Amino acid sequence: MAASELISPNLTHMDAPQQRDLDRCVHCGLCLNACPTYRELGLEMDSPRGRIYQMVQVATGAAPISDSYQEHIDLCLACRACETACPSGVQYGRLVEAARAEIEHQIHRPWHIRLLRTLVFQGLLPSRAGLRLAAGLLWAYRASGLQKLARSTGMLGQMGKLGRLEKLAPDAELPTFFTQYGKVFPAQAATRYRVAFLGGCIANISFARLHEATVRVLRMNGCEVTVPDNQTCCGALHVHAGMRELARALAKQNIDALLKGSYDAIITNAAGCGSTLKEYHELLEHDPDYAMRAHEFTAKVKDVTEFLAGLELNMSMRSLDVTVTYQDSCHLAHGQKIKSAPRQLLNAIPGLRFREMPSADICCGSAGIYNVVENEMSMAILEKKMVNVNRTQAEVIATANPGCMLQLRAGATLHGSGQRVAHVVELLDEAYQPG
Repeated sequence: MAASELISPNLTHMDAPQQRDLDRCVHCGLCLNACPTYRELGLEMDSPRGRIYQMVQVATGAAPISDSYQEHIDLCLACRACETACPSGVQYGRLVEAARAEIEHQIHRPWHIRLLRTLVFQGLLPSRAGLRLAAGLLWAYRASGLQKLARSTGMLGQMGKLGRLEKLAPDAELPTFFTQYGKVFPAQAATRYRVAFLGGCIANISFARLHEATVRVLRMNGCEVTVPDNQTCCGALHVHAGMRELARALAKQNIDALLKGSYDAIITNAAGCGSTLKEYHELLEHDPDYAMRAHEFTAKVKDVTEFLAGLELNMSMRSLDVTVTYQDSCHLAHGQKIKSAPRQLLNAIPGLRFREMPSADICCGSAGIYNVVENEMSMAILEKKMVNVNRTQAEVIATANPGCMLQLRAGATLHGSGQRVAHVVELLDEAYQPG
């Protein structure tokens, strides 16, 4: 009997397509070498095949949602490299997100964990005021000299995990990009496209200059860029954490804010956000008011590298005398199936020397907040990633996701030669600037 025929009626977060995906896995093992946790641990239960086996056991009632099950599911980076490797087309991302939603629905976390998750996922990420407060605190930490003191005295080394996490903490870039919300930026020359830009959440305070560079590059390529005022967090981190209802509320707000403008495209420069934005139609497929609108919305979503690579690119660039390698963002390469566009853009920049990195599509260990909650595994994956980065002898590591940028900056400091880390669009922006 197929697993989908045995799905427990209590598993309300597992829908029919996800049930069919459980059946689709033939346990061939071709996903194993693509999985970062299996490559690190060599444990079957920490491979995609092993996790699907556990999902089936839980779904059929043969096993409970135990602490062990939760640990194996939590240890997954949800990088979706297994989807690229899978010959049967298993949508593993849907499965692990559904499993996490079911865990969130069934278990009762300790009060302090519930409080922390509430503060982060409900109080901070969707809140412009909360993010601005966080920006102020991060700025004060650096400006007061506390950050320099903590890092120079070795104090962080005595603080265990908290000290390791500090190395991953983003800086605040003031003014934040929230100051640009509600504005319309005209194309530099003739307008060819009208696009909306989605700023996300933390990126508005920690990657404000990247956002500004993105707007400038789009304008240089004939785009009128609108930054809609009522947009919010995309919900990607909520989906990955199993908080699907909160993610649905955020998705609805973004659809209301961005769809009404009749834009040619909805642009994001964050691959993790883009992957979730392109799956709003799955998130809202049972919502009678938003199901059709979600399909219309996702059809317009484009990663900035995808969008630019599809244009007749403005080649009025100056030469950049720099050697660059590229780290695939998992949710761009495996979630959105976009690998050539960023490389095409890098190769279009005059003077830039591009060197392909070995295993560029293996995760760097960032994976949303994975490098915070599963820091030890994340850092082990990062260390191996930096071996391949260093082999290229590149001066710059380019990528297409802010989370990957934070992780790779830590890697360049800990295991590299101080390489600069930049988004692909930042390098384009530099090439468009006067020499």
